Amino acid sequence: MRRREFVGTVAQAAAAVGVVPIKSMAGPSRTFAGWTWVHGGREREPAEWRERFARLRESGITGVLVSGGDTAILADAAHASGLTFHRWLWILNRNGDAWAQEHHPEWFTISRNGDSTLEKPPYVGYYKWVCPTRPPVRAYLQDLVGRVAEHPGVDGVHLDYIRFSDVILPIGLWEKYDLVQDREHAEFDFCYCDVCRATFQAQSGVDPMTLDDAPAHLAWRTFRWNTLTECVQGLARAVHARGKTITAAVFPTPSIARQLVRQAWDRWPLDAFFPMQYHSFYEEPVSWIAEATRAGVSALASGAPLHAGLYLPSLTPDELGAAAQLARDAGAAGVACFEMEGLTDAHLARLAEVFA
Repeated sequence: MRRREFVGTVAQAAAAVGVVPIKSMAGPSRTFAGWTWVHGGREREPAEWRERFARLRESGITGVLVSGGDTAILADAAHASGLTFHRWLWILNRNGDAWAQEHHPEWFTISRNGDSTLEKPPYVGYYKWVCPTRPPVRAYLQDLVGRVAEHPGVDGVHLDYIRFSDVILPIGLWEKYDLVQDREHAEFDFCYCDVCRATFQAQSGVDPMTLDDAPAHLAWRTFRWNTLTECVQGLARAVHARGKTITAAVFPTPSIARQLVRQAWDRWPLDAFFPMQYHSFYEEPVSWIAEATRAGVSALASGAPLHAGLYLPSLTPDELGAAAQLARDAGAAGVACFEMEGLTDAHLARLAEVFA
């Protein structure tokens, strides 16, 4: 199946289950925000972090999404530079969670082939995912984000890997993994653990393992969208109870997210969304970012802000400026760049023109 045919199939599938169609944007203009993801685990002195964050702020960037490193040092450096500081956390991908792997191997998702991601991770070795249907997993993750939100330096919690493992990879990655994924293969289809099967059977009267064509079964697809949404609802309650904001990195549009990773993110009760509109992953031109932005903004009935996620390795400075302007014109509240180390002076100069 060719790429355009595949993308069309995804859109048709989304329409069949009631995803809100793209519609024109109208409404008052608002400040256009700039964000960047930051790997905070790099060994730097506090003064160097302040310098780097001040450089971002001077260009018009207003917030950072930071993983790793010392929260107090990084938050202080961000705030000293006038930046909002969100802690960037891996949620359902628990590759680095030795405690969960040792004490609760049953938490990890099971493929339609019967393999655990703990023992046989798909695609890459760090794809070790826990199941969002399990109540103990939800409680564990709520405690995790709640403790992070309690830190006085943290303005918000940013969720990443809040999804199932890719049943289908973005088409631009197929060659990298020597795959053709024009259908849902059993080894990449999750989750068929005992809890998912029993919960779905209690609701529908059907064990999903007995389905003749599990990928085509709408109730089973909907179950996984819903169980992930319920997991996110619990995380949102935990963060909001601490008086902090909660956001997430999600797949580029609601229809693509539903099809590839079981995310119905337009139904999530978050304060902002950061769809990863990495155009090169989908073999699309930069202009596609406008289309993806309109799809997300249109689908968000809550009116929550959408910040278009942009992939710097695929964008020259001029292309980054064009992408940011396209997102702004399409209704985005801002853009987020992956990631800080790739922001050259030329990139920042072009962004500054759009922010202005």
